Amino acid sequence: MLNDLPHLDKLATERQNPRSAHIDSKSTEEILQIINNEDRYIPEAVSREISGITMVVDKVVEVFKKGGRLFYVGAGTSGRMGMLDASECPSTFGTDPEMVQGIIAGGHEALTKTVDWIEDNEEHGEQVILEHGVTSSDILIGISASGYAPFVMGAMKKARETGAVVVFFSCNPTGDYSRYADYQIILDVGPEIIAGSTRLKSGTAQKMVLNMITTTAMIKLGKVYNNLMVDLRPVNSKLVKRSINIIKLATGCNESAAEETFIKAGKNIKTAIIMILLDVEKNGAVKLLKNNNGSISKAVHYFLEHDNK
Repeated sequence: MLNDLPHLDKLATERQNPRSAHIDSKSTEEILQIINNEDRYIPEAVSREISGITMVVDKVVEVFKKGGRLFYVGAGTSGRMGMLDASECPSTFGTDPEMVQGIIAGGHEALTKTVDWIEDNEEHGEQVILEHGVTSSDILIGISASGYAPFVMGAMKKARETGAVVVFFSCNPTGDYSRYADYQIILDVGPEIIAGSTRLKSGTAQKMVLNMITTTAMIKLGKVYNNLMVDLRPVNSKLVKRSINIIKLATGCNESAAEETFIKAGKNIKTAIIMILLDVEKNGAVKLLKNNNGSISKAVHYFLEHDNK
């Protein structure tokens, strides 16, 4: 067996939490306070693992720059966190849906129904890697709060056989997973508020770190200018208004200039910002962005150093 499940009481995520003892006899406010107090341990655990997360993000960026993809693989809550982060990337950063993909044990049905028993199927984990065509150009992050989901381990094992970069992400500081992964992210958030489920502190920690990984990677890829989201897709009225506001904030122009340039730029925020900042036409702005890997900062710097002489 690839996985030898230890006694559950030995796992940090499965132990009973003394700080939430007798929570069932507390008032509503007391229960909420206990939950809030426990959640304070999450950012501390993440902070202790920043160096490990840094290595993973740099590897993700390297893979993206070479045209590779990022896959999240998980079961239950862990799988849902991966699916959520992957699904938010296209609308938030304007990425191709293939660039960041989530794989959950049981498929899309598992997003709304309980099919967690599939996480015990190691062979199914191996199969989904083949179905998604994972190659040596890709990076896979296996997510398992307990650290002992056979589906996830099977996926990691098969991905490593293909030559893909493999990362193991768990909330259990036990065991050595170097046999299956090149990098590890281990968040010791301690026992859950309610023993028997990892959808609380572990799930929150996973969401936090996955957000950090993709957000930082997208910043490094030039999809953020200053601290503004400049690659979002204006697919509805709210996002159109947000786009115009971003152009205003990035350039200091008024709303009417921002809206007019946004239209002239083909509703592309980055192009519009370059057009206003550098007083160039659309074609010139597009060329500057293309020659500077889509980075507004690099395009502006290049223009000031070369084209404006």
